[in-house]
Amino acid sequence: MKTGRLVPLLFLAPALFLFGLLTIYPLVRVLLLSFFYTEYGFAGASFVGLENYAALLGDSFFRIATWNTIFFTVVATASEVGLGLLLALLVSKRFPGRFVVIPTLVAPFVLSTMVVTAIWRAWFHYDFGFLNNVLRAGGLPPVAWLFDPDIAMLSLVLVDVWQTVPLTFLILLAGLQSIQPEIYEAARMDGAGPRQILLRITIPLLVPHILLASLLRSIDSFKIFDKVYALTGGGPGQATETLSMYVYRLGFQFFDVGMASAAAVIMILVAGALAALYAVRIIRSESHAG
Repeated sequence: MKTGRLVPLLFLAPALFLFGLLTIYPLVRVLLLSFFYTEYGFAGASFVGLENYAALLGDSFFRIATWNTIFFTVVATASEVGLGLLLALLVSKRFPGRFVVIPTLVAPFVLSTMVVTAIWRAWFHYDFGFLNNVLRAGGLPPVAWLFDPDIAMLSLVLVDVWQTVPLTFLILLAGLQSIQPEIYEAARMDGAGPRQILLRITIPLLVPHILLASLLRSIDSFKIFDKVYALTGGGPGQATETLSMYVYRLGFQFFDVGMASAAAVIMILVAGALAALYAVRIIRSESHAG
């Protein structure tokens, strides 16, 4: 009997070991480092308590990075979920060429971020870029997409939307296809029109999938780093510096590992709070649907 109980633990042991080594240990180490002033690790570190957190709250660069991150997260998530829903509604019905349209829509998502940023860096080029050539052809002046502080962040949002709308599209398309056709047939028999069916049947039944897509995209957008690093480096000025970029600068350029760890802890807490909030709403929506 005891041997039978140990067998599942033996199968789980490698996964638990890797989870502890690659997830739990780094989290605990970052949390502990956030209470010290150190340029690398615990060797030569001096305990400062909550001073790193107090210094962060008084740092104007941290506040700017926080605002940039919130702006990017809200705009990118809303745009990606909204466009994903629109595309899912358009493609959910069968039509000629559907088997070509869906893979074409999903294609940007399978590209690596470095490939995506290379494509968009070329398209954003002021003199020879595709976007400015289109503007010139329409009689409009070219735009400094990545060098104008007023639109640089929106340019990053555009790149993120292009790459990740396919994810929300697939999630919401799967949700649409899970709705039983009999529900729509009953609604039509009761005299419901397309608008009523969309607003009173389709959207309410899609709420769990919309929340799931919002959860995945908001957490991923909140920790955005790769596109910022590859396209703008946080500039011009601090116009596109996000919290992840801020942590990178503190830890790997200025070697203030203590403050970088404190900022990382704040990011982890916010991401965890977002996940918990969405999880509660998803559970509630599914319980109401049931």
